[in-house]
Amino acid sequence: MTIEVDLKEIKSLLSEVNNKLDSLLEEKDTYALMALEEKSLKGFLEKEPDIYSLKDIKATKSPHCQKN
Repeated sequence: MTIEVDLKEIKSLLSEVNNKLDSLLEEKDTYALMALEEKSLKGFLEKEPDIYSLKDIKATKSPHCQKN
């Protein structure tokens, strides 16, 4: 391999690493915002009355969740 080919391969790999890093940083920002929203809404939602009681909620097992 020549130096030019090696450099192209290195540039390609660096570009791929940069894209993955950008994606990870974006995910980190998303998780941070979600945590902040959860924290800020917690106090608000705790003060709100429950709309439904446990008696009002009907839950059934999904056929997809049953063991074979």
